[in-house]
Amino acid sequence: MGTYQVEKIDKDSRARFIKNLLNDIQALKIMLRDGMIESEVMHIGSEQEFCLVDENWRPTQDAIRILKAIDDSHFTNEIARYNLEINLDPEELKENCFSVMEKELRLLLNKAMQTASKYDNKVILTGILPTITTQELSMEFMTPNIRYELLNNAVKLLRKKDFEMHIRGVDELSIHHDSVLFEACNTSFQMHLQIAPDDFVASYNWAQAISGPILGIATNSPLLMGRELWSETRIALFQQSIDTRSSSYTLQDKLARVTFGNSWASGSIIDIYKEDIAQYEVMLTNNVEKDSLLELKKGNIPKLNALNLHNGTIYRWNRPCYGATEKNAHIRIENRYLPSGPTVLDEMANFAFWVGLMKSRPAEFDDITKVMDFRDAKDNFIKAARNGAASIMLWKGIEISTRDLVIKELLPLAYEGLKKCTIDSNDIHRYLEVIERRANGNSGARWSVLNYRKLKKNMKQDDAVIALTEAIYENQQTSSPVSEWPMIPKEFKVRSNARLAKHIMSTQLLTVNENDMADMATTIMNWKIIHHVPVLDDKNELCGLLTWSHMTEYLKEQSDFTTTKVGDLMVREVISVTPETDLETVYELLEKNHIGCLPVVSKSSLIGIITLKDMTTI
Repeated sequence: MGTYQVEKIDKDSRARFIKNLLNDIQALKIMLRDGMIESEVMHIGSEQEFCLVDENWRPTQDAIRILKAIDDSHFTNEIARYNLEINLDPEELKENCFSVMEKELRLLLNKAMQTASKYDNKVILTGILPTITTQELSMEFMTPNIRYELLNNAVKLLRKKDFEMHIRGVDELSIHHDSVLFEACNTSFQMHLQIAPDDFVASYNWAQAISGPILGIATNSPLLMGRELWSETRIALFQQSIDTRSSSYTLQDKLARVTFGNSWASGSIIDIYKEDIAQYEVMLTNNVEKDSLLELKKGNIPKLNALNLHNGTIYRWNRPCYGATEKNAHIRIENRYLPSGPTVLDEMANFAFWVGLMKSRPAEFDDITKVMDFRDAKDNFIKAARNGAASIMLWKGIEISTRDLVIKELLPLAYEGLKKCTIDSNDIHRYLEVIERRANGNSGARWSVLNYRKLKKNMKQDDAVIALTEAIYENQQTSSPVSEWPMIPKEFKVRSNARLAKHIMSTQLLTVNENDMADMATTIMNWKIIHHVPVLDDKNELCGLLTWSHMTEYLKEQSDFTTTKVGDLMVREVISVTPETDLETVYELLEKNHIGCLPVVSKSSLIGIITLKDMTTI
């Protein structure tokens, strides 16, 4: 979103901002007309987001002080206190630019690791950190920065209601939340490629066309809060975490701010920007001191701050970008859909693969409308996010597996494109062979899913995500790409660091309503060998507890059970805990009150249950 200051929106600030926004469009139009946008020398750039975890592999709140201690302008804050970002120096697209960038990235990550270790933190590269829970999405974990606060307020104002997350994969996640902090679950490796102005739209459409297979071979984020969801869950999560739309009884076609788009681009980069200004409301404003048109008249290169700020609140997976220095201006495509990790080598291989493809666009794709239906490209992208390398792509109207498409058609193009850019031959083979091995083996997502399923057979969910996170970290310390990572050994032991109720509670709950017939409820308890069942009222709030011992006492006094309701025999005075209750308190409550379970409640909603058996297994 840039380093310029944002301000609270009011009627006057909005009017000033829109005037500057329209001036920026006009200024860019003049610059394109007069050949003021760089077109000879091309550059690449990237941004590395990463997570900070403590000795127990859980997210920390130390990003601000670690950033201060690093004291390096390459580093910047992210929205959450457990994330930081590295902005790498641009490199001219030639010779050994990728290995130079890889070396810089490794040096900066090592700097972050060394500094973080002083605060008992570790650095992890992963699209979604497996150990994130709802606690780390509370406002206390938001970085205290005015732009994040204003972004949160702007999205909530446009939505007019809390956020809703509904993601279905092998498991299902359905949750309400009161801030944009679900966005903080997502960490990515963003890649930038400068594009010549007269080739921008054709390049942009080609970038859209290849997004599906590239994402499919690079997925790395299959888990969120212990649920196995999409191969790249970030795609669904990011769209929903910052969605300004809210559901209603009317059928609306309002566009999501996180978007793949709805059609091929046409015209120039100006037309993409115009479409976004027309489609999306202004969320943030800034106080622009220099009018872009006046700057042009003075012979200066304008920053187009208003345009860049508005563009920064529209999250296209392939985003058009404008950049300027004192001497020149350029336009580029930002690839935003690839995850952080699993290793630096995997990320740089993805980068080289993408750039190689971008620079070897077949002539038939110059007018993409004659070759490929846009909805096929969009469908490919969604299928890749859901199913990764196992998805079937529609490529020029023909069905082909992602693996075959990458190996047989796209990798040869990438080799050709990198050679055309005079990239060092050793680098070309080193990076693209990583892609080939991954296409024939495991992606980060597949490796995580296979190991997580294996771990859960012998561990509680919390211990399994901790073990997985530890294994990801240990593998990242090697030089091996994810396709060569070994399976987590059977004898792998995790030292349980469960400290709170949420770490050991069972979340797959059998509940009954207070108006349900008791004989049905008790029969199900008998079938499932369950001794405690939470009772909910018509508002889905906890109102009682049905226990086997209490029910047995009731049966001794009643001969007719057929007309009895759950509410007649449930325990009404229920002792409960919150997700953040420490386990020592949980144990004391169970012992002191001679009870076998404790419901876990958050904001009147039942979210879990802890039994004595759960306590004895930690």
